[in-house]
Amino acid sequence: MNKTLTTDFGYQTIPINEKKSRVEAVFQSVADKYDLMNDLMSLGLHRLWKKFAVELAQLRKGDNVLDVAGGTGDLVKVMAEHVGSQGRAILLDINAAMLNIGRDRLLDRGLTEVSVIQANAEFLPFVEASFDCLSIAFGLRNVTNKERALASMYRILKPGGRLIVLEFSKPLLGFLQNLYDCYSFDFLPKLGAWIVNDEASYRYLVESIRRHPDQKTLQKLILSSGFDDCEYYNLSGGIVALHRAWKF
Repeated sequence: MNKTLTTDFGYQTIPINEKKSRVEAVFQSVADKYDLMNDLMSLGLHRLWKKFAVELAQLRKGDNVLDVAGGTGDLVKVMAEHVGSQGRAILLDINAAMLNIGRDRLLDRGLTEVSVIQANAEFLPFVEASFDCLSIAFGLRNVTNKERALASMYRILKPGGRLIVLEFSKPLLGFLQNLYDCYSFDFLPKLGAWIVNDEASYRYLVESIRRHPDQKTLQKLILSSGFDDCEYYNLSGGIVALHRAWKF
């Protein structure tokens, strides 16, 4: 008897072939207010987390960089400024609504040299050893097959290249976890209902954070996907973690 392959969608277990469309519907719904909600939900801290990510990326003029699941383009904008006109910066996302907003904002800022590509993180459409640095910020937990996506990123990194993964993680202190749970499950979905008129999508986003691997588990997953070294940094008491991995 054939057994249907399943995966998580927040706290639900669904057929694996449904996750892509369900995640797409979530981001289609929240795209217009995505950046505003990020500011409100994180009290603006997401900007500091992303600034730290760019610092650890150690970008140089002339580097080729790719921001995977880059959505509205706030991270790739800064990366493009670091690599300059001698380099190449690409914004990639699977969701057209998010990508359209990102493209328009980049154009409004005069960053016409940033390429914009719609593609699946699990099947990155680039030749082997194309990039000096890859980033994925708050996107890996929404990928159906994280191992396949990480292996795809490893394939297109140059030797000596690095991967930056910025993602929600597990708070280090018990009392912080309790406060975080109350804030996440009681407040954030209500905020989503008020700002975006979509409580369900923000409930999914909260649940997806809880289902995402913790710091050490994600480190092991990255290493098992081919990367040769991986370290991580806890930010805001472990609410967010930044993993930096290398291909030697």
